[in-house]
Amino acid sequence: MSSTTYKIAAIPGDGIGVDITDAASQVLNTLAQAHGGFSFDFTTFDWSSKKYLERGWYMPEDGMEQLKKHDAIYFGAVGWPDVPDHISLWSLILPIRTSMNQYVNVRPTRILKSVTAPLAQLQKNRKDLDWVIIRENSEGEYAGQGGTTHGHGPNAIATELAIFTRVGIERIMRFAFETAKLRPRKKLTMVTKSNAQRHGMVLWDKVFYEVAKEYEGVVEWDKMLVDAMTVRMVNKPESMDTIVATNLHADILSDLAAALAGSIGIAPSSNLDPTRSCPSMFEPIHGSAPDIAGKGIANPVGAFWSAAEMVRWLGKGDLDKTADQLMEAIENVSENGIRTRDMGGESSTKEVTDAVCKEIEAIVGKK
Repeated sequence: MSSTTYKIAAIPGDGIGVDITDAASQVLNTLAQAHGGFSFDFTTFDWSSKKYLERGWYMPEDGMEQLKKHDAIYFGAVGWPDVPDHISLWSLILPIRTSMNQYVNVRPTRILKSVTAPLAQLQKNRKDLDWVIIRENSEGEYAGQGGTTHGHGPNAIATELAIFTRVGIERIMRFAFETAKLRPRKKLTMVTKSNAQRHGMVLWDKVFYEVAKEYEGVVEWDKMLVDAMTVRMVNKPESMDTIVATNLHADILSDLAAALAGSIGIAPSSNLDPTRSCPSMFEPIHGSAPDIAGKGIANPVGAFWSAAEMVRWLGKGDLDKTADQLMEAIENVSENGIRTRDMGGESSTKEVTDAVCKEIEAIVGKK
């Protein structure tokens, strides 16, 4: 059997990002060895806040060129109390997303087997929550446009401009409709705030309606204001399937979705370049969690789920079954009671990782 080697740029970053990246690498290597048809070649880049404080930069000037030599990027987390968040974010992950044309962020959410949902109705009807949130990942509220005048005085003025372009909106809407078309329910909910934001978000709505005409009879769709969307996610989760929202709105809503599904520690994300001209990046959404960094108790499930999505993307359809087997292993281990504290267990990061590796070997070997 011929084997494909995937070159992965690993950026552990800060805090628990180091622990969960090591765990994900172990799980991915185990999956590849059990499968036999592919392997991973990891290159680790220490672009952390600690290094930033030592040398004054996160990534070198040729950092993007180094990343482009890889098939995918696996990202742990960035952020540390000694560095202001806007510096760490805008010096590392956001430049990667924009430079690598990763204009789509995909965040699937469902209640995994054995995970306890915080709401009684979701615990009873677990299948009601099965969503894919499509986040516009390149512009909107995170475009970085604006400035500060008289910043050190009592009359300081700060402007933050949300940028919406027809090209940016159209491509994310089309991706969202294509995603919904492939889902069993074939339903898309568009999130907006055009009642109050009368320029950029009105264009957001307008382009959505234009693209929607191309999917008449194929995808059912509806529209929600973002504030009302939070209520609907809690009270009527079964009424939604695929969700598309702006950079900021989807960022917030996906955290609510993770909480409703049981823990932000299990939530994955994919930063995709649909053209595949640049490597896509995969990361859990939980952040660096400085309060538990170095304690060996971080939940690696979000990291593993992100790794499964990376396998799915790299395989271009050929490794979907393998990604599903990884998810099966994760759920089986959790169902057997091997969980970290945020999921009601007592297991360490390493204990969960080792158990998932063992389960992978059993599942892939059997099938």
